[in-house]
Amino acid sequence: MERDEVECFLLLAEELHFGRTADRMGLSRARVSQLVQRLERRVGAPLFVRTSRRVALSAIGRRLRADLEPHHRAMDAALARAVATARGIDTVLHVGFSNPLTGELVMRVTEELRGSHPGLAVEICEVPMADPYGRLRGGEFDVQLQELPVREDDLGGGPPLLTEERVLAVPSAHPLAARGTATLEDLADVPLLTVEGELPDYRREHHAPARTPSGRPTAPGPAVTQLQEALVLVAAGRGALLTAAHTAAYFARPGVAYVPVTDADPVGYGLVWRTGNTTAALGAFADAARTAARELAREARRTAAPA
Repeated sequence: MERDEVECFLLLAEELHFGRTADRMGLSRARVSQLVQRLERRVGAPLFVRTSRRVALSAIGRRLRADLEPHHRAMDAALARAVATARGIDTVLHVGFSNPLTGELVMRVTEELRGSHPGLAVEICEVPMADPYGRLRGGEFDVQLQELPVREDDLGGGPPLLTEERVLAVPSAHPLAARGTATLEDLADVPLLTVEGELPDYRREHHAPARTPSGRPTAPGPAVTQLQEALVLVAAGRGALLTAAHTAAYFARPGVAYVPVTDADPVGYGLVWRTGNTTAALGAFADAARTAARELAREARRTAAPA
């Protein structure tokens, strides 16, 4: 197999969307289709099931992804280590981030460490919504910045570095959009989009509570694996999404309104790592993250302050 075929297949298996895969690879959608078809001819069977509404992995595609992905990541890691050595870098820290807000903070920390710790390189990658701990447990990430709490025996972490309010993404024509605010009791009146994947129960409850504070049951909506997929369903009137406030700024789109949930607890974000896997590099990153988070919070307060 050619490297571009493997990369295209693995990206499409992650995105399940030809347009987003093309954007990430810097190619046209037609070229992505050509690469996939070339690999399918090489295999002798379809790797994806395509319909007018969605793209999904076939059974053979799922098996190929499971077989290829560890080797592909190992090759990338080996290349990163070689590049780091050539640049005089002693350590490469692999860092995951769970959303655009945490990604912004991670990038600030990376820039800070580039000057203060020239022997430390930081490689970053997004944490999959559908598998929040898999890459950390597998050693692909050394640390990740994500939503709290984390209640895993084999994972540890620090206190919240950032907090923000929660909002409910609803169709723009929904009565809650006209009202302008929502409460946790209102969650019983809309189907809540759920997350498909390897999530512990407390994470599922965080994304889509089974009941309101008074005990009213909520209705589960379609399951999603990515935020963009969720917002498409919200705009189509298929459900509502309980999410963090920054989503409104980073993912404003026609057909979706973001309504503050006035009585919801804020979302906290902190660093998480494998228990016992503390290193000097991780300590340096954590110190820089605390400083960067304080600066980001100050900027947010200055922006919010009246003129």
